Amino acid sequence: MSLPIINPDAPQLQPNVPDVVGECRGRYAFVSLGCPKNLVDSEKMLGTLAVNGYALVTDPADSDFVIVNTCGFIESSRQESRSVIQEMLDLKRSGKTKGVIVAGCLPERLEEGGLSAEMPEIDYVVGVFGRDEIGQVADRLVGRSASPSASLDEQREVFRPAPIKALDDRARLRITPSHFAYLKISEGCDRTCTFCSIPMMRGRHVTKPMEMVIEETRELAADGARELIIVAQDTTYYGKDLYGEVRLAELLRQMEQVDGIDWIRLMYLYPIHFTDELIDVIAGSSKILPYLDMPLQHINSAVLKRMQRRVNSEQTRELVSKLRERIPNLVLRTTFITGFPGETDEQFEELRQFVEETRFERMGVFTYSVEPGTPAVKLDGHLPEDVKEARRDELMALQQQIAFEHADSLIGYELDVLIDDQVEDELFVGRSFADAPEIDSNVYVSGRDLQIGSMVPVEMVRREDYDLIGVVSGD
Repeated sequence: MSLPIINPDAPQLQPNVPDVVGECRGRYAFVSLGCPKNLVDSEKMLGTLAVNGYALVTDPADSDFVIVNTCGFIESSRQESRSVIQEMLDLKRSGKTKGVIVAGCLPERLEEGGLSAEMPEIDYVVGVFGRDEIGQVADRLVGRSASPSASLDEQREVFRPAPIKALDDRARLRITPSHFAYLKISEGCDRTCTFCSIPMMRGRHVTKPMEMVIEETRELAADGARELIIVAQDTTYYGKDLYGEVRLAELLRQMEQVDGIDWIRLMYLYPIHFTDELIDVIAGSSKILPYLDMPLQHINSAVLKRMQRRVNSEQTRELVSKLRERIPNLVLRTTFITGFPGETDEQFEELRQFVEETRFERMGVFTYSVEPGTPAVKLDGHLPEDVKEARRDELMALQQQIAFEHADSLIGYELDVLIDDQVEDELFVGRSFADAPEIDSNVYVSGRDLQIGSMVPVEMVRREDYDLIGVVSGD
């Protein structure tokens, strides 16, 4: 299989992460799986290992050890994580690497002792909140631990309680291109959505203090990031636990003042706590993109109640209408779940009509996944997989036409495009404000001497499937 092995030539060191100096303590490869929040954790571990004197290599077969930072969100993610771990263990058995460390959400999802019992050849298991101890774990693996305690050296698992204060994500070794970065503004989630296992892995919501976020923003800007992608489990809830009120609007106003940042993109916005103040800040900003990622999951009130989303159909429709009216050129991204327990044909039809009427520019659809330990498992009315998949496919077919028509509407217009990469001579790939990395479409740009990370005006001339084709204005 093709693995997302971290390339040591790609990252840019944060200003306060020194280059490895002196004796190399060991060579390691790194595999990062899962969501952008997990990616931030991977980057933090990479930064810690750089400070501790470990050298990152591309090929796991040329390493002293491999670290796999896993995803445990749904069963397909867990199976992917297990498959990657097994591949690394195969390398260990063949003598091509000496050890395997498994970190992140899968160990947390299976709880202490679970993954070690399932795959005993793993050398060390590190839970989500043990990430800052990755240097000590690496030292134990390569025999460099300075611990006087034999019992500590024999410990094979590092699980820590969910923090009551936000973890510090500064001093990362970034693995995104230098011109954009993910910025995690909180950890965990206080929502009790009946289908979701995230609180089991990531704990309660913990806001990262505003001053820490702004310092991280400055650090990322100094490292060349022009676009910041704001992530959390529940972005609109920012500040509630720490300050007694939601303060995302205030945070964004402060972030706008940081020199060097051109685009601020908001992801994972929960419909609740989407205040008028926040809408005004977004609508009036020259840096906050009119691109909002707001997972809605469904539109039928009865289904939303069974999901325990704490918002009904009328409130959802009112919010979407308000956002459309008050934010110029808004691009809305959302996700829906089909086949939630008890979803009737009529309730699905309401969702289908809502998608057709609302015309989301960006949309993803997932079938309901049975997640052990979540309340939805105990609900009645579980549907067959073929029904769930047919409903998903119907929504995605509808959405494809909507997305194509939206792309066609942009032909002839000029948009700023952030150049991500060069494909071939005089052909580059980038993104407009309407496109988040990895999940949305691209803009292919014909031009000469364009720099990766530059922002260029591009006239859109045609569409190819979901992607737009353009030429640099004035060429």
